[in-house]
This record gives sequence, structure tokens and C-alpha cells, in this order.
Amino acid sequence: MRFPFAKLHGAKNDFLLTDAAEAPGEGLPEIAVAICDRFTGVGADGWMLVDRRPGEGYDAAIRLFNSDGSEPELSGNGTRCAAALLLRGRPEAREFRIRTAAGIKHLRVVQSGGTGSLFEMNMGEIRVLEPAATVQGRDAVLVDAGNPQCAMPVEDFDFDWRAVGRSVERDARFPRRTNVSFVRKVDEHTVDVRFWERGAGETNSSGTGSTGAAVAAEARGLVKSPVTVLTPAGPLELRLEGSRVFLTGPAEFVCEGWYYYPGAAQHP
Repeated sequence: MRFPFAKLHGAKNDFLLTDAAEAPGEGLPEIAVAICDRFTGVGADGWMLVDRRPGEGYDAAIRLFNSDGSEPELSGNGTRCAAALLLRGRPEAREFRIRTAAGIKHLRVVQSGGTGSLFEMNMGEIRVLEPAATVQGRDAVLVDAGNPQCAMPVEDFDFDWRAVGRSVERDARFPRRTNVSFVRKVDEHTVDVRFWERGAGETNSSGTGSTGAAVAAEARGLVKSPVTVLTPAGPLELRLEGSRVFLTGPAEFVCEGWYYYPGAAQHP
């Protein structure tokens, strides 16, 4: 079995995108694990199916699998990558409405050209669930950013935050697991963040994680809008308007090709 893919990244959070009409019809979680493997597959944080058929209130729909085969509700960086793929087929378009498992997301083209584009994405209504939580003995802010976010304010990153993220992701209080971010204040408009994503582990950046971190920092009185989130991959810019958050970030093509699924006995 083989099928096409395009690899894109949004601030070094990388995804493999396949047109839904050309994707296999079954075994999708297992295929996601295989294609995302960085040693025996193409390698990515997630695999996304893009359905270009429009529907009521949206231009296209996406279905996302993490590298462990699980299905998250939303990826901000991944949704921008889907918009970049759609933009290539509709270069005159200035906005896209994409249906995700967390609802329809609106994206506006800020800049385009070459292999990359810049989008502003309306992340939607973001809710602070617990502004002063304690998780495994650590200070935390629990946020619903379309997916679960556990943002932990820290003074520095001089501890094994990856081990903490791995443990907190599967803490019993999160039955569907959670994304974890570690948030260090830089100034009143800037935070430095490290990410441990549910189903993918450490990532260079995260759109929903950056959103959760910025909202958590604002809820604690650490920052005010606009907020720059410094990620290991570079800055993401966020504008907070009440409970709504608008995130501006890049999406860039890396390569395209055919993937030969090793689960098939023979390749066509």
C-alpha cells in the first residue's frame, strides 16, 4: 500500500498531511504510528487527513493523529499547516475556515510566498478551568484551549521538566491525558515556554500549548496582551481579547512524496 503525503512544519512542530480522498480506508491509528516514526517512517509529530470538501460554515475539514496513534481535538500549528496546503491550491484566498474536532477555526492569511506562509488563527474561546491548581505537588493552571492544557509556572528550566511532563500527562486527574507546558515569565509581554504534548512528547513548539501558556500567565497576572511566547523554535505572537485568543505563526512546506506502508504485504 502506498499513498502521498506532504510534510510541513509550523514553528518546527512537524506534520504529514494526506488528502483524505487518497488516504487508506482503515487502520489509521496504526498507520499514523508507522508514518510518524522518525527512524523507520517519514517522521513527524502527527499525521493529518485533509478533506477538501466544503460543508456548512467551513471550507475544509481535518482529522489529526498524534505520533502514538491517538486523536487530539486540536493542533494550532497543525491547523496552520493545513491552511498552507489549502492556500497552495487557492492562492487567491485570504482566509480559511477549517473544521477540527474542536470546532471550526478561522485563519487569515497574513503573508504568503515561496515555501512558507504566515497565518493569524482565531483559537476560539479559551477557558481557565482552575487558576490555582496543584498537580503532583506542583503549582499549575488548568486551561481548556480546545484540548486540555496544564500550564506550570516555573522560575527556570533547570530541572527534568521532560520527566515531569511525561508523568503529569498521564496523571489520574486527566482521564484523557493532558498537554503540559512549563512557563517562565520574561517580562510583562513575554513568556518562555517548554512543551510536553499529549501523544507526541517533547515538541519544539505548540500552538494550543502557547495559547494555554499565555492565557494561564495572564490569569496569574504575569503578563498582559499582546503576548510573545518564546519557544525553542522561535517566537509565536498572541493577542488576547477577553476569552478569545488570536495566534500568529508560520507554516512551511518541507517535502512531498509517497509513503509505503510497511503493514502491507506488497507495495503496488
